[in-house]
Amino acid sequence: MGTSTLNFSLEEYAERLPKTRAGMQAKGIDTLVISDPANMAWLTGYDGWSFYVHQAVVVPPEGQPIWFGRGIDEPGAHRTAYIGAENIVGYPDHYVHSPDRHPMELLAKLLVDRRLDNGFIGVEKDAYWFSAAAYECLAAGLPNAKFVDATVLVNWQRVIKSPAEIAYMRNAGRIIELMHKRIYEKIEPGMRKCDLTAEIYDAAIRGTPEFGGDYPALVPLLPSGADAAACHLTWDDKPMRNNEGTFFEIAGVYRRYHVPMSRTVYLGKPDQIFLDAEKITLEGMDAGLAIAKPGNTCEDIAIAFCDVLERYGIKKENRVGYSVGLAYPPDWGEHTISLRRGEKTELKPGMTFHFMTGLWMEDWGFEMTETILITENGMECLANVPRKLMVKN
Repeated sequence: MGTSTLNFSLEEYAERLPKTRAGMQAKGIDTLVISDPANMAWLTGYDGWSFYVHQAVVVPPEGQPIWFGRGIDEPGAHRTAYIGAENIVGYPDHYVHSPDRHPMELLAKLLVDRRLDNGFIGVEKDAYWFSAAAYECLAAGLPNAKFVDATVLVNWQRVIKSPAEIAYMRNAGRIIELMHKRIYEKIEPGMRKCDLTAEIYDAAIRGTPEFGGDYPALVPLLPSGADAAACHLTWDDKPMRNNEGTFFEIAGVYRRYHVPMSRTVYLGKPDQIFLDAEKITLEGMDAGLAIAKPGNTCEDIAIAFCDVLERYGIKKENRVGYSVGLAYPPDWGEHTISLRRGEKTELKPGMTFHFMTGLWMEDWGFEMTETILITENGMECLANVPRKLMVKN
């Protein structure tokens, strides 16, 4: 490897590889090709903003993983990944965004050269970063292989966090605390929403005196008033208005590990509808957190929360949370476990979830969420921000 410091010890990377190979064996996969940048980072340490071009990590039946990517990104792989130089392979730049050739042609040739072109090859068919054209080109170059869908195979190996990963998420929790503190300090009627968003980014990236923050996989979401009925709107340059509620769905990030947390801020005197939403959400969240302990299932949390809502006449159709941790754009979720009815996955120590208790109604929205860690005896909230409707007159 190069001169940069790895995010984890060599021993930890060494533990991740057999876990992945066990998952491969369970699906009858001989060689695995992954393109999810979080999975690439988790397995090798590689960390670069290069996922807008085709790249991959190959996990062979034995030996180190192989990094494959754009030639100009090779130095980044040498500097951030633990693998040896012989397993870092770049492709020429005339393969980038070319209508006449495709990088997967060269990846197929690499697999042939390394005698990995036979048997069953796993690919992430439903990953954002692996296109239909990439699959077709790889399959055409490997006529002797049989392809298996390995979407989220590695993601599932990531759901129980190591002590080092949990430490990173606790750091991210300190950052999200400062982000919400900055919002409350700065927000006021007449302030342009884009200027408030700049304050959010400033707090997120500056972090603490001891450690700085990273970019989030999802940009800040902060719709106001009736726009808050839509859960995924971002910002504009319009002024903040008095007598209006805004929810802030944001995440603190440290070394790509995310701790999302939402709070709602009301400028002026809150309407009764917001006071009721605060009361109901708090009651439901308390019920869900009380269930969040090893041995229970993910649906137990969802049922506890939704049962409270239904007593108040609110039916929540969407999930109430999902597994989080290491992530790259466009999403900070791990794409594995959801907190919803029917999800029978057992809660185990080391799992981390965004308990997403958002309410999006006809002409308003309210969010007050937590990122939680399942511990040996229960759960731990990974950040400490007042759990209430934030009111600023």
